[in-house]
Amino acid sequence: MFTGLVEAVGTIVSVSRRGDVTVFRVGSPFAGELKRGESVAVSGVCTTVTECDGVSFAVELTGETMSVSRFSFVTAGERVNLERALPADGRLDGHFVAGHVDGTALVMSLRRGRHAAELWLNLPPELTRYVVRKGSLCVDGVSLTVAAVEGNACSAAVIPETLARTTLGTLAAGKRVNVETDLIARYVEKLMGLEAPRGSSEASGTLTREKLVQMGW
Repeated sequence: MFTGLVEAVGTIVSVSRRGDVTVFRVGSPFAGELKRGESVAVSGVCTTVTECDGVSFAVELTGETMSVSRFSFVTAGERVNLERALPADGRLDGHFVAGHVDGTALVMSLRRGRHAAELWLNLPPELTRYVVRKGSLCVDGVSLTVAAVEGNACSAAVIPETLARTTLGTLAAGKRVNVETDLIARYVEKLMGLEAPRGSSEASGTLTREKLVQMGW
């Protein structure tokens, strides 16, 4: 479990294939503190450390992760947001982030103001149902609060601290980012029998008074 509060920005040192997995070696300021088997969110993707040499660590991504995330486009030299797993006694300063990316969003714009920036994203239609104004959205591993939702597009305000300490400050129109929607919303939808068919933006049912009564409410 993560919080979406980035600890450091690392750099992809190399990308290679090992059987049916893709191996990414990541240079990190805290690589010397890592142990094999630990979890690290790399730009929002939960990964497991398989090797560590003190200045960098290696992780392996499966075909499923490569297909739903932007890591199929990541090359050596690219900067990535890093966060270690939340300890049981740690402070949850962001929001619940599983590191299980739902898909990618297209950056429409990053409009810089005097004191902050407004980030607009175009989301896959099947994910917009989980995005609400004032709700949480994880973008490339960064916890953001949704400011507005318009169709398949949504916006979030990004403060200078976040722009300076994460890769969000380098975003531009046309780039893709990993997104993870609200985990709690997905569980509620599943438990209430409202889960949408795969690839659809529409619910399989609607919430009615009768359904609430049947469920004990």
